[in-house]
Amino acid sequence: MPRLREVGKADADPFTQQLYKMLFGDRDPVKEPGTATGTPGNWWTVFALVPDAFKHTTEGFQFYRSPNRKLDPKLRELGQIRAGFARGSQFVFSQHCKACRDVGFTEEQIEAIPHWPIANCWEPVERALLAYTDCLVLQGGRVPEAIFDEMKKYLSHEEILEFTYVTCTYEMHATMSKALRLEYDDVDERIVEVDAPEGNSADVMSMVDTDTADTQKGGD
Repeated sequence: MPRLREVGKADADPFTQQLYKMLFGDRDPVKEPGTATGTPGNWWTVFALVPDAFKHTTEGFQFYRSPNRKLDPKLRELGQIRAGFARGSQFVFSQHCKACRDVGFTEEQIEAIPHWPIANCWEPVERALLAYTDCLVLQGGRVPEAIFDEMKKYLSHEEILEFTYVTCTYEMHATMSKALRLEYDDVDERIVEVDAPEGNSADVMSMVDTDTADTQKGGD
């Protein structure tokens, strides 16, 4: 379950009511969860806790999908899907696999997102943007000048700014989805201690302490 309370239909503000109607029909999405794409839908019901933040976020979706954007939607999706994978968000990655198909990426390209540096299915501009995405998400914006030089061969300054904004927005969505355990990111922490067999709970590396001591004694 999400870590924060969900907002039911009766408690939603008018803007949220409209979105609920589009996404869930006449259902209360808390009592009867599920969207047409198969997700639980709790991203929407949790974000509805703060109506102006919810409105701000959904307007961000309208921004990147606007016909006013100079950036090719195909390139935009490349940043979104890689940001989801690199940040480790099952939800963002899964949703944008589908979006990538819609804009024309092949199954080979979608399957290559995790190992893009060694895949041969990318155009030079796509490869540059994948490298840039990793710098944004994995290196906190530390970008070598050579990557900018490569992007500028193919894209205008306006297109690069749009790509940067949208990709960083989706890094935020990926991070928040994981932190709040929303949608497909409602998973337990897998990096935990694994119990040793009963009676063998000591530090396994303590064996080298004895070996080292015996070796030193023998050398003396």
